[in-house]
Amino acid sequence: MPATAPTLRDRCVNTIRMLAVDAVDKANSGHPGAPMGMADMAFVLWTEFLRFNPSDTRWVNRDRFVLSAGHASMLLYGLLHLSGYDLPLREIQAFRQWDSKTPGHPEFGHTPGVEVTTGPLGQGFAHAVGMGLGAEMMGARFNTAEFAPIDHYVYGIVSDGDLMEGVASEAASLAGHLGLGNVIVLYDSNSITIEGRTDLAFTEHVGKRFEAYDWHVQHIDGHNHEAIANAIRAAQGEKTRPSLIVAKTTIGYGSPARANTSKAHGEPLGAAETAATKENLGWPAEPTFLIPDEVKAYFAERVTTNKQGYDAWQQKLTAWRAADPVRATQWEAHWQRSTPVDLAEQLVAAVAGQTLATRALSGLCVQKAAELIPAMAGGSADLEPSNNCRIKTSGSVQKGDFGGRNLHFGIREHAMAAMVNGMALYGAWLPFGATFLVFADYMRPSLRLAALMGLRTTMILTHDSIFLGEDGPTHQPIEHLSSLRAIPNLTVWRPADGTEVAVAWAWTLSQATGPSVLALTRQKVPTLQRSADFHVSQVMRGAYILQETAGGKPDVILVATGSEVGIAVTAATELEAGGLKVRIVSMPSMDVFDAQDAAYQESVLPIDHERVVAIEASHAPEWYRWVGRRGLVIGINRFGASAPAEVLAEKFGFTGPQVAGRVRTWLQSFAVTAGR
Repeated sequence: MPATAPTLRDRCVNTIRMLAVDAVDKANSGHPGAPMGMADMAFVLWTEFLRFNPSDTRWVNRDRFVLSAGHASMLLYGLLHLSGYDLPLREIQAFRQWDSKTPGHPEFGHTPGVEVTTGPLGQGFAHAVGMGLGAEMMGARFNTAEFAPIDHYVYGIVSDGDLMEGVASEAASLAGHLGLGNVIVLYDSNSITIEGRTDLAFTEHVGKRFEAYDWHVQHIDGHNHEAIANAIRAAQGEKTRPSLIVAKTTIGYGSPARANTSKAHGEPLGAAETAATKENLGWPAEPTFLIPDEVKAYFAERVTTNKQGYDAWQQKLTAWRAADPVRATQWEAHWQRSTPVDLAEQLVAAVAGQTLATRALSGLCVQKAAELIPAMAGGSADLEPSNNCRIKTSGSVQKGDFGGRNLHFGIREHAMAAMVNGMALYGAWLPFGATFLVFADYMRPSLRLAALMGLRTTMILTHDSIFLGEDGPTHQPIEHLSSLRAIPNLTVWRPADGTEVAVAWAWTLSQATGPSVLALTRQKVPTLQRSADFHVSQVMRGAYILQETAGGKPDVILVATGSEVGIAVTAATELEAGGLKVRIVSMPSMDVFDAQDAAYQESVLPIDHERVVAIEASHAPEWYRWVGRRGLVIGINRFGASAPAEVLAEKFGFTGPQVAGRVRTWLQSFAVTAGR
């Protein structure tokens, strides 16, 4: 604890601490202890190492700073305010209040300078690894001996809780394998969580674990500024391994009664303890939210120095563009994430005449899209041969060779989703990941964060129904489409044939404002027959009339997705042979159709039409929105079974004749009602 008169550096650090304490006290909500303990290393990082320009928050060569321990958000907000970002003191004073720029956990796109939404522990760490990967891949493409436009670092501060979460372990393992030397993580090792000391459940040697992952590991006193600076310099010098700096700190540093206790974690200090803390730190009791003039000047000087570096980089970039216009065009294509205006038509042409599984059709689209879009890159969680997602014209990304576009995530679905998010956050990539649809369960936290942040990511999720066959119920998704559709701002596509696969890819790459999922079949699907006036723009609207009755109002409307559209076509043929007029609607994306205007929705699915049947081999109660209270949903409300696909189709009632029979029986209920 402090024993001498505070120096200017001490006053700077204590400003960070007391802004956090005062904000949490005013809100009567928050986590003061972590910012108080982390303040020393954050101060050293931000004032001696971090490259940024508060006037250009999207500068591509800025250092990225990720506060993975998002509960310590007031640490970041204080630093952003002091460092000249557009975060006025009134926003600090409105911490955790409605419509403020200082929510309880940092939110990307909401607060200037926040690089990633953090809160779920471990996620920030894994996203930072994805950012580091994105940076290394850009550096491999554009850095030369004359000029390196990408030479920044990705810094993070993590907590004990972050490193307990499995997603961090997955990402750390892959970061070590890839040798991401641009990733430097400071570990706030304060040994306290909500329940008490971490040794209640966490006694491993974290440093040794990370050494086993092939990280560069250092151990320091997290309150010693010289030790912090020396450790960061050493980490910067380690070019082929990511770095973990294990910093031993005291949570609630400066608080006489709360320091080194779990009460410092998630409770305001309160008036009495705040007063005692200020006295202990040599800090004025009043006013609250004090920022001494000399502290303002210290941070302002750092901003000025950073601006000089920024200006010098911009001058070099301008000269580089003029000297190498071809590479400059490629540079812009990455950062703009440019796509051709006729992307849908080109992708449709790439799959024309192909009767394959939709996963294979997607593979053809991946090849064509990668040819057209330099920013496209991605990979699979060890399932590339099944997911059909390898870019055949490119190599694989490996340690020391980041020039390829094919990523190998290993069997790490959780880290894959988070790292794909990190690449999207980095800004130069349209990244994708891939696995089986059933394994979306592993990725749900990262998918949710992607939706929350509005990231343009794509997840290729194959083996999308019971029709994957013999692997059985552990691999056969039942509830997954419904659960993914329930995530706001996540768009789910389940295309029925090559045309729909191509349009789904085109929409995802060129129109999406958030993450997308492509749910694809293992089995072959028929090529659908469409009318002469069909245009791909109809698929872009999420649902469209695939087949219309010869004349007049249809007796029944069949709506289906994916492989079940072919089943609906077969069922419709049988129903029409019996004298019924049938409309077939293909709905590759319920989410996109939901966003259309009411007039278009009415033209496809009239709201007063009671005889609507949805056909989907899943458990998806959301279909009742579209079929109505009296509608029929032919789905699955149990787990699958191990058998060949054609056997499962018959046993679960998903053959054309079986569907036609169910529809006829159901229609009889309307006839009975009408005759009463």
